[in-house]
Amino acid sequence: MTVRISCIVEGHGEDKAVPRLIHRVAQSYYSASDYSELVLVTPPPIRVHRNQVVKDGELERKVELAARKIKGQGGILIILNSDDKCPARLGPELLHRASQVRRNLPIAVVLAKQEFEAWFLAAATSLRGQRGLKNDIDPPNDPEAIRDAKGWLSNQMEDNRTYRETRDQPALTACFDLEQARQVDSFNKCYREIVRLLNELRKASG
Repeated sequence: MTVRISCIVEGHGEDKAVPRLIHRVAQSYYSASDYSELVLVTPPPIRVHRNQVVKDGELERKVELAARKIKGQGGILIILNSDDKCPARLGPELLHRASQVRRNLPIAVVLAKQEFEAWFLAAATSLRGQRGLKNDIDPPNDPEAIRDAKGWLSNQMEDNRTYRETRDQPALTACFDLEQARQVDSFNKCYREIVRLLNELRKASG
């Protein structure tokens, strides 16, 4: 069974991290036999800055490009950073606009509260010793309240290393604990939305 998900992302690291995340969610959600039968296709994502997609016509153009990548057969996942915007308000607005472009495709919009790396903070204990991170790090009390999660990660690294999005984000995405990260609202929504897309697309393919 082939399932295709085209992604729209914000950063240079996310273009590798988000497809990897989709595969990890699928593997964690489905049984081993169901996952083995799933052919999950995630073309190279389309990158766009969140400040651009709020402009009239820009998100719509990216959604159309994403649909063409999967030849109109599959779903679209949009993952952006909320920065200081309210995800509960901006997310539905973007979803409404995106859905007007391709009413025939399932679409999900996820806004990481503050930034994608906040999800790593929530699962910090699972990242001990990874990518130069210290062996005794613990998550902050409110990971989604940290306004510079990348800086927080840099401060938790050994030997004066600094967090590099293009190098470290895909690698940490491959190993952070998904259940720990689901303790924060925006990643729990991300997980549920990916599962929703997968289930809808599997049902349509079946």
